[in-house]
Amino acid sequence: MKYCLNCSSLNFILMKQFLLIIVALFVFDRIHSQEQMNLDSLLIEYKTSKSDTSKVLLLINIGQQYEGTNPETAKKYYEEAGLLSEQLNYKIGTLKFISNYGYVLNMQGDYVSSLDLNLKSVNISKEIGDSLALAKCLFNTGTSYQLLNNYEDAISYYLEGKKIFTSFNNERITARASDILQTLYQKLKRYDKALEFGLEAIELSRKHNLEYELGPSLCNMATNYNALDQYDKAIEVLNEALQISRRTDNKYLELSAQLNFSESWKGKLQFNKMKEHAQLAITLAVDLEDVQSKGLALKLLSSYYLYNGDIKKAFELGNQSYVIFKDNGLKREQQAILFWLADVSLVSGNTKEYMQYEKEGNLLADQLLNENIQHKILELEKKYEATLKEEKIALLENKGMQQQIELSNKSKLNIALISFSVALFLSAFLFIKNYRQKLIIRKKRINELEIGHQLTAIEAVLKGEEQERGRVAKDLHDGVGGLLSGIKFSFQNMKGDLDIPPENNEAFTKGMTMLDTSIEEIRRIAHNMMPETLVKFGLDTALKDFCSSIDQGDSLQVTYQSIGMEQYAMEQSKAVSLYRIAQELTYNTLKHAQANILIVQLIKNEDTISLTVEDDGIGFDSKILEENKGIGWRNIYSRINLLKAKLDIHTAPSKGTSVQLTFNL
Repeated sequence: MKYCLNCSSLNFILMKQFLLIIVALFVFDRIHSQEQMNLDSLLIEYKTSKSDTSKVLLLINIGQQYEGTNPETAKKYYEEAGLLSEQLNYKIGTLKFISNYGYVLNMQGDYVSSLDLNLKSVNISKEIGDSLALAKCLFNTGTSYQLLNNYEDAISYYLEGKKIFTSFNNERITARASDILQTLYQKLKRYDKALEFGLEAIELSRKHNLEYELGPSLCNMATNYNALDQYDKAIEVLNEALQISRRTDNKYLELSAQLNFSESWKGKLQFNKMKEHAQLAITLAVDLEDVQSKGLALKLLSSYYLYNGDIKKAFELGNQSYVIFKDNGLKREQQAILFWLADVSLVSGNTKEYMQYEKEGNLLADQLLNENIQHKILELEKKYEATLKEEKIALLENKGMQQQIELSNKSKLNIALISFSVALFLSAFLFIKNYRQKLIIRKKRINELEIGHQLTAIEAVLKGEEQERGRVAKDLHDGVGGLLSGIKFSFQNMKGDLDIPPENNEAFTKGMTMLDTSIEEIRRIAHNMMPETLVKFGLDTALKDFCSSIDQGDSLQVTYQSIGMEQYAMEQSKAVSLYRIAQELTYNTLKHAQANILIVQLIKNEDTISLTVEDDGIGFDSKILEENKGIGWRNIYSRINLLKAKLDIHTAPSKGTSVQLTFNL
C-alpha cells in the first residue's frame, strides 16, 4: 500500500477492501450470508437458553446478524457473550467475543480499543496453547497496528503469525500474509523487503491458482517497481493484473491497475498514455462511488496538463481533487494535493500562492503527526490502565503481598513512564527524520518540475525559431528572389530594345552575372533556413542532399551514410532538431577542422536513433567546451536536451573529431 505521487496511495482502495477481508477471515466462526439463521428464531432461543457455553455461541450469532444494520446492538450482544465467557472461564468464548467485537470496532474506526482487545487475545491464546488461534490473534493485532499507522509493530505481529501459518502448511493464508507484509514494507520505503514478500505472495498464488489473491499482489508489486523507477516491469505485471480483474469482474482491482498504469507511464514521461489510464480510472471510480480513487486520478490528470503547459487546467483539476479529499476527511491525501498545488503555483511563477499552499500542507502534516502521537499516548494509557487493573486484583487476592505489590506498582509505573518517554522520543525522532526526508523529496520534485518547465520553454522557443526560419525563407525565396528574377527579366528585355555602347556592354554583362549570383545566393540561404527536402521527403533525404551540396571534391570529401532510415517517418520536430545539429557540426568542421574527410552517419536501431559526425581534422581540446561554449554549441546542447539525447565527444589535438548523439524513440 504505497502513497505515490510521491507517493500517492494508488492501491489504497484495493488494500482497504483487502484488509477488511483479512480482518473478517480471522474473526472466529464468522457466518456467511447464505448460512445466516433467522434472527427471530435466534432471539426466541435466546430467551429460553441457559447460561452455558452454547449461549455464548448464540449471543455471537445474534450479534453477527446486527452488524450490517445496527452495529451498536451487535456490540451489546458481543459484550454479553464476553461477560458470560469470563464467568464460565470459557477461553475460546472470550476469543470469539474479542475477534467479533474487535471487528465492529475496526469498522467504526476505533482502532485503539480494538488493539487493546487483540493484545489481550494474544495472551489468552498463548495461555491455552492453541497455536492456530494464536496465529489468527497475531494477525488481528497486526491489522490493528496497521490501521493505527504503526507499521513496525504491525510487521512484527504479522511475521510471527505468518511463521505459525507456514508451519501448518496453509499456503493460501501465507500468500495473503506475504502480500500484506509487502504493503507494510512499502510504507516504510523498504522496497527490498517489499519485493521479497511480494514475490513470495505471487509465487504461492500462482501455485494454488488463487486469482483473487494474485491480482492484488501483482498491483502491489507494480507499486514497488514504480517506486524503484522500474516502469517496464510495473507495466508487465499490471497487464496481468488487468486481465485477472476483467476475468473475475473485479472492478476494484481494475481501478487499482489503471491508477498504477497511469503512474508508470508518468514515470516513462509518456503523458498521453498516462492521461488515458487516469481517465479510465475516473470512470471506474465514479461507477464504484469511490471518491478517494477519483481524487487520485484527478491529481494524475492535473500533472498531465502541467507537463503539457496548461497551468490553468492543472490548477482546476488539482483543486477538484483537493475538494474531494477535504470533504471526505482524507487528510493524508489532502496533504499531498496541497503540496502538489504548491508545485503548480511555483511553476506558474505565483510565489504568494506557492507559500500559502506550502504552509497549509505543512500544518496538515504536523496535525497528522500529532494525531499519531496521540494514538501512541492513548495506547500507552490503556496498557497502563490494564496494568493497574491487574495489580488491583492481585492486591485484593493477597493482602500479605502488599509491600511487594507496591514495589511492583512502582516498577511498572516506572516502566510505563519510561515507555511513554521512549515513545515521545521516537515520535520526535521520526518527525525530524520525516521532515528532512520530505525536504529532500520536495527539492527533487521542484527540480523535476523546473527541468520539465525548462524543456517546455526550450521546445516552444525552438518551434518558434523554426517557424520564423520558414517564414523568412519563404519571404526570401518568393519575395526577394522573385523580385530579383523580375528585374533580371526586365533588363534582358531592355537590352534588346536599347543600343548599348560597346564600352558599356561589358559592365552590363557583369551586372547581369552579379544579379544571377545574387539570385542563387538567396535561394541557397532560403534552402539552408528551411530546406524543402526536409519538409517534403524527410530527414534522410535532406541530410543526403545537404552533404552533397557541401562536398568539395579533392579539398574536402563529404560522405553520408544511413542505416534503417528508408521506411522510417520521423516526427517533424525531432527531424528538424537532428538536421540542425548535423548542420551546425558540419559547419564547425568546415570552419575549424582543416579536414580532408568528413563522414555523416544516421543509424536507426530497434528503439534508438544515433547521429555521428566525424572528421580527420586537427581536433581540439574538449575542455574548451566546458569553459566556453559558443552560440553554435549552445544551440546544439539546447536541441540535445529537448531530444533527451546522450552526447559523446571524442577529440584531441591532431586526432580528428567524432561527435555522436543517441536518443530513444
